[in-house]
Amino acid sequence: MMDSVPVKQLSKRLGISLDLRRLLPPTTTPAWRGANVRTMQLLLVEDDTAMRTTLQRTLMRRGMHVEVAADGPSALAHWTTRAPDAVVLDLTLPGLDGLQVLERARAQGLRTPVLILTARGTVGDRVLGLNAGADDYLAKPFDLDELEARLRALLRRSHDNFTPRASEESMQLGALRYEKESGALYLNDEVMELTPRELAMMHALLARPGHAVAKERLFSLVFPGEADVQYEAVEVVAYRLRKKLTGTGLQLVTLRGLGYLIKVQGSA
Repeated sequence: MMDSVPVKQLSKRLGISLDLRRLLPPTTTPAWRGANVRTMQLLLVEDDTAMRTTLQRTLMRRGMHVEVAADGPSALAHWTTRAPDAVVLDLTLPGLDGLQVLERARAQGLRTPVLILTARGTVGDRVLGLNAGADDYLAKPFDLDELEARLRALLRRSHDNFTPRASEESMQLGALRYEKESGALYLNDEVMELTPRELAMMHALLARPGHAVAKERLFSLVFPGEADVQYEAVEVVAYRLRKKLTGTGLQLVTLRGLGYLIKVQGSA
């Protein structure tokens, strides 16, 4: 239990700056919690039990509603079904690592602001996270005040920059319609019959229509956390998907050394 551990010892263990006064329930309502301000809905993904519990309690005492996940698969399932306002995502997770969770979410069209929270502090790791679709990065050890400030800044930018439009809820590629919210694919207004792996590959390709998606990325999205699967299995899924696209007016193209792309047949 947190109450039985000295604050300085707990702070050192978790790699965060704890101020005991900030862990207590507020005696007054903070200025940012006005009557017309909706409570931030936050998804916290962290496999360390002590870190997860401490952050959840602290952020909830600061006026946020915080739900948690302890591994990659449950994080992705929660994210896709409950649509949080922001996600705090650790990179080192069981099942699926944080980058895989992020890539799969972005491939499914989920645009939730994401703050990566991890002990990996190198420039290379930050670049990987940002290229995978993260919006911000905070390395451990960190200060809770800074974490809160960054989350609120992410939410402000998200609200300022995004106004839902019907045209953004789906995309059309030739005879194919992709409903981003549900992930469903329709060909000539009929649901495409695809296996889960074929569907995962289509989602990844449709996230960048007309652009090559690297084989390495496809492998991580189609076979998440499956260490016993051979790398060449991506080619098998691509082969089956290419056969199903025959006669549809769509083409799955292999670009040697670059990956795969999907396009309308005959287009540049």
